[in-house]
Amino acid sequence: MSDQAAKDEAASLKTLVLAIGAIALMGLVMTFVVRCPCERVPGTVLFGTQVEARISDWSFANEVRLCQIEVQGVIPWSVNLNCMADAQGSLYLSCSRCDGKYWSGRALVNPAARIRIGGDLYPVNLSRVEVPSRLDHAWRTRAAKTGMGADRQRPDHWWSFAVTSR
Repeated sequence: MSDQAAKDEAASLKTLVLAIGAIALMGLVMTFVVRCPCERVPGTVLFGTQVEARISDWSFANEVRLCQIEVQGVIPWSVNLNCMADAQGSLYLSCSRCDGKYWSGRALVNPAARIRIGGDLYPVNLSRVEVPSRLDHAWRTRAAKTGMGADRQRPDHWWSFAVTSR
């Protein structure tokens, strides 16, 4: 085999390896975009059936373990969160050590968001709950749904957002 043939073969192999790597990277990105948020990995745009009706009773949110919230940033940003409805049907999202998290910072700047419950998407507004008695109420609502924390005081680093239809 000549030196030129060996160089051409090496270049072809390098091109093949780069192509396979690019395809794998594209597959990872597409999985991220389509499948996430997953566990603790954030996602981008949420997919599902858009529900345009205004919701006043969110109690059906207690039937799912987690909800996904999509906020607007440089790109749409979505994460899994605890969501819980109280006895009156008001919906809350909870976040531990929320200060400095990307999604919560974006929600404070732009309260318009979308929430996915099951496979359905709902346009909502988010407002941070800061009144201690309302925070305690949201904490008890969370404890009632998850079965965790009922015997503990609400931590100072725990945030909650009230969710309303828009």
